[in-house]
Amino acid sequence: MSEPDWQGGCECGAVRYAVAGQLRPIVACHCSQCRRFTGHFLAATAARRSKLTLIKDAGLRWYDSSDAARRGFCGLCGSTLFWAPRERDHVSIAAGSLDDSRDLAIVCHIHVADKGTYYDIEPGVTQIRDGRFAVPLPE
Repeated sequence: MSEPDWQGGCECGAVRYAVAGQLRPIVACHCSQCRRFTGHFLAATAARRSKLTLIKDAGLRWYDSSDAARRGFCGLCGSTLFWAPRERDHVSIAAGSLDDSRDLAIVCHIHVADKGTYYDIEPGVTQIRDGRFAVPLPE
């Protein structure tokens, strides 16, 4: 069996996951839900659900944050891990939960109309007022 391309997990180790194949570049979401869930904004990559494997899920808890999506976190240490839309075939993965993110970069910021007033967004990266964006998932 080959090694997965990506691995990650929560701070305490109660949740571990692996992803086969490539990840989507990072999208930074500044919506009020992401800011409250993370304490700042959510920087997330993504993969098709079929490519994500939970290695250890003892602490994994899911929260129904809206009719459209749910959020996964560690119920033991509180680490933000996943955002999973109900009607799509992918799951967003908190970039900070990856063991190694060296080949990933932020390609756009979404929901910038809702961003916190206490920080600025770095220049040179696409900013989208709402959540309408199209960063394709790798196959």
